[in-house]
Amino acid sequence: MPTEQAHEGRRFLRTTGQHAAIEADPLIAGAYILRIGDAEQSHVNLTEPTEIFYEYLRRIGHLVDLAAPGGQAVTALHLGAGALTLARYIEATRPGSEQHAVELERELLDFVLRKLPLPDGTRLVTHIGDARETLAELPSELAFDVMILDIFSGPEAPAHIACREFYEEAAARLRPDGVLIVNVGDEAALTLVRSQVAAMRQAMPDVAAFAESGMFAGRYPGNIILVGTRWPWPAAWTAELLARGPHPAAVLSGVELDRLSG
Repeated sequence: MPTEQAHEGRRFLRTTGQHAAIEADPLIAGAYILRIGDAEQSHVNLTEPTEIFYEYLRRIGHLVDLAAPGGQAVTALHLGAGALTLARYIEATRPGSEQHAVELERELLDFVLRKLPLPDGTRLVTHIGDARETLAELPSELAFDVMILDIFSGPEAPAHIACREFYEEAAARLRPDGVLIVNVGDEAALTLVRSQVAAMRQAMPDVAAFAESGMFAGRYPGNIILVGTRWPWPAAWTAELLARGPHPAAVLSGVELDRLSG
């Protein structure tokens, strides 16, 4: 069995000029933290991959749970790979799923897969490149049940991705009952969140937002999860997400979401 030290390490990332480091979580046995520069970027529990530490990732996991009947394999696309926390979660909860992960930093993906290998049997295809360009290059017959975009980490977002045209391209690659899940990390004013709600609403039949309830007051920075569907947002999903938390939680859809999109 690999030792704790075998999973730890440090790697220089040429694209950003920063160092990535993987360190053991001192509080959770079998868990590791990925840092890029001085910031925590991801958390992985190798022993219990269904136990997700970061609140916003737990919310995304709950959405993935609703995307198809429990245990059913899905086809998933991760735009922004990080430490592959959600890819591990999908494999643990939906064995046999076909997954694709897109990451701009070649060294980061190599580093993560070497130090924190995926469970045997995981069907994951990795792609190095820009999220929008890679999406366009994927085989035309490949359609997704779940698409997760996790590359927005502040008000400065890639303009070619944070736009209606990208969301139209993403929606076209979803199966009829597929969902597009977008994590938006933003400052207190929620400028990026508001622009992305508006852009997604132009590209998809329905959109909802899921977050810690205080986030929608716009008093502090944090993460809001936006969900685009190709069918009307089901009220049953709102009830289920509110029950699952993390608490306190809020889901905005329909007219309740208008105040975020103007």
